[in-house]
Amino acid sequence: MVDCAGLLKAFARADNAGPHTIEASHAKAFTSASAKAPTLAIMENAQKNPAAANLTYIPGFLLLGGGVPVKAGDAVIGAIGVAGAPGGHFDAQCG
Repeated sequence: MVDCAGLLKAFARADNAGPHTIEASHAKAFTSASAKAPTLAIMENAQKNPAAANLTYIPGFLLLGGGVPVKAGDAVIGAIGVAGAPGGHFDAQCG
């Protein structure tokens, strides 16, 4: 979980989770908090819109499902990042 600035606030990792899941989950949470949108939606938009494909060049952005904004009312106050399921669409469901 990250705060609204994308800074890590909480972190949990399951036993035997791949080492890549640590950075992937953080990057998904950062991307979601920064863009104030689920990363699965951002990824789908980037696939359909060539101009949005440039989002992949932003340092720290990861356009894979699993990042979900956390809101208080309409305000995004942070985001959750999930990684490790066999596919970003499952990560998004877990988030």
